[in-house]
Amino acid sequence: MNPHSHLQDAQKALRPIFWEIDDRIKVRLDRVLGAFAEHRVGVQHFASVSGYGHDDLGRQTLDRVFAQALGAQAAIVRVQLVSGTHAIACALYGVLRPGDEMLAVAGAPYDTLEEVIGLRGQGQGSLSEFGIHYRQLPLQEGKVDWTALASAVREETRLVFIQRSCGYSWRSSLSIAEIEKIVNLVKAQNPRTICFVDNCYGEFVEECEPTAVGADLMAGSLIKNPGGTIVTAGGYIAGKADLVEAAACRLTAPGIGSSGGATFDLNRLLFQGLYLAPQMVGEAIKGNHLTAYVFDRLGYRVNPQPTAPRQDTIQAIEFGSPEKLIAFCRAIQKHSPVGSYLDPVPANMPGYESQLVMAGGTFIDGSTSELSADGPLREPYIAFCQGGTHWTQVAIALEAAIEAVGPASE
Repeated sequence: MNPHSHLQDAQKALRPIFWEIDDRIKVRLDRVLGAFAEHRVGVQHFASVSGYGHDDLGRQTLDRVFAQALGAQAAIVRVQLVSGTHAIACALYGVLRPGDEMLAVAGAPYDTLEEVIGLRGQGQGSLSEFGIHYRQLPLQEGKVDWTALASAVREETRLVFIQRSCGYSWRSSLSIAEIEKIVNLVKAQNPRTICFVDNCYGEFVEECEPTAVGADLMAGSLIKNPGGTIVTAGGYIAGKADLVEAAACRLTAPGIGSSGGATFDLNRLLFQGLYLAPQMVGEAIKGNHLTAYVFDRLGYRVNPQPTAPRQDTIQAIEFGSPEKLIAFCRAIQKHSPVGSYLDPVPANMPGYESQLVMAGGTFIDGSTSELSADGPLREPYIAFCQGGTHWTQVAIALEAAIEAVGPASE
């Protein structure tokens, strides 16, 4: 087995797909540039204020640029949002009240939201402890159960939760067309129900974002797609103006909402990250196609398939054993720019029920817009790969990974 030959064959086969991705990058970038031009972004917006952060022109303009680029009425972009989970939690706590019901329509939510909802843990102020009820529709063969969804929304269903990405599950991520179909089905049953989308890993992958097809609210992380691999921390919430403000009041306090929050001289980085995002997302998607192609040829199950259209920046590989999962992550870590000398080992992580093994030799700690891979230590031992500043870095790491794990038959 020659890893280099495997990679060369994959690169040749995927060339037409890479060209198509470049064409799509141009469309996404044009949308972002249009938002920059519309709001007359200039060097004066790179400065910021201290203290309370009142009247920060750069932050206010960034919010408007972000909203337009994502097809939303309004947005808040804040370094005070410590993760995608935090941004999602602020949105949920901002709009849900005691007695309301939250309905998850795409199966179980991401692991870190289980304690937010109240499915795990006690005494932490979960939604359940505040009297908010939770229900979820199980998937049917990895897909949304459209028949069940058509009659699932009740009078008390205040919010429908739509997780766009697969998370740590073996299912297809949701397309924008599927999200639009969900929104239409929900609104037909109860027009007052809020359609919320966990948009992590999905930004700039497709032609438009969930808010452009009827979603009321969405949230994500800046150390994923919209940070362009350079933003050091933060998250965003975007959607209808009143709902965004309600979420902002949860982040800060009622009466302060979106008008507070210093940006610590990071405005330029936040603008630049958004500008770079379409390009970086495109490179990550190329890397995903390459990863899928190579490991599919080696006999492993992959999701999505090598040439399938992408709905997010995650590529899953089922290894079937903890040894191969760990060996794969070690190979990725060894060919990362930061901490290549480190040896990934399974460990407990805050917010996760299972131990995780993680390869994350990234400049930004925890960044998944840079090349990274991780997976829970549970059957069937799946590695979830994401990110990459250029597909060639993925190719370099894959050569070592092929050698480390070998064909599925071994």
